[in-house]
Amino acid sequence: MTAMTSTAYSRDLGDELRRLREKYTTMTGRALATQLGWDPSKVSNVENGKARASEIDLVQFLTACGQSLDFIETFRRRYANAFDPYYAQVADNLRTLAMTESLATKITSFEVLKAPGLLQTREYARQLLLDTSFHEPADIEKFVDLRIERQTILRRPFRPECLFYVHELALQLILGDAQLMEDQYLRLLFNTHIMRIVPDRYRAVALQGKTTLFEFDKADPTTYSESDLVQVFAQDKAAVARARQLFSHLDAIALDEEQSKSMLTEYISALRKDSDDPGPDVA
Repeated sequence: MTAMTSTAYSRDLGDELRRLREKYTTMTGRALATQLGWDPSKVSNVENGKARASEIDLVQFLTACGQSLDFIETFRRRYANAFDPYYAQVADNLRTLAMTESLATKITSFEVLKAPGLLQTREYARQLLLDTSFHEPADIEKFVDLRIERQTILRRPFRPECLFYVHELALQLILGDAQLMEDQYLRLLFNTHIMRIVPDRYRAVALQGKTTLFEFDKADPTTYSESDLVQVFAQDKAAVARARQLFSHLDAIALDEEQSKSMLTEYISALRKDSDDPGPDVA
């Protein structure tokens, strides 16, 4: 076993090992360590993604959990990339992202074309998925549920410190009907203490795309970006430094809390005015 800097993916896979132990055995981590002839700290470090298990370690651990050879081989291939400083996975896999959000002590993000996932209403999230994905309706409801469940981290007693930068383009992109958008604007309005709007006049910064920086008490910072096809986690020092530079720039150009409130209020008023306007064809 080799001690290494943990990553978002190593913590995810370590937690998966813990879940396997708890699901398929009655053993505590200490009891499993005794059975395998390991030091108890070894099981803890592997399950917390703090140390790389060797291939023999993985075989021993997973065999003790009653897993098949096919499962062990598949897991071994996934685990080979667990400690890479850059890791990409399919966009539908939300487990690593959800765990990273849950462990973070600070989350700073920049959204360009949509409301931040942690601040989306259920209806907005559903419409966003309907408009931008090719999933079956039942699968869309599953992803909506997962997105809403992720938002519980903002209601925890010891929730992460969050700051969401949102480009004004996200407010201009209308999804669904006026009521859906008004509800989403109101959700953002009630969270302007953790959100700042980047005005439309700063169009060039939108080319940066979605960026998130996660910070932890006992792990290195991790950056995150995504598209409809892929999620990318990186904790290379250069990637983290670049994210910090972006957020420093956004801090300088974004509206403050009161200005963000005023802009959202204007968008809500415009929606209501348009909804009340009977139009030229009404006698």
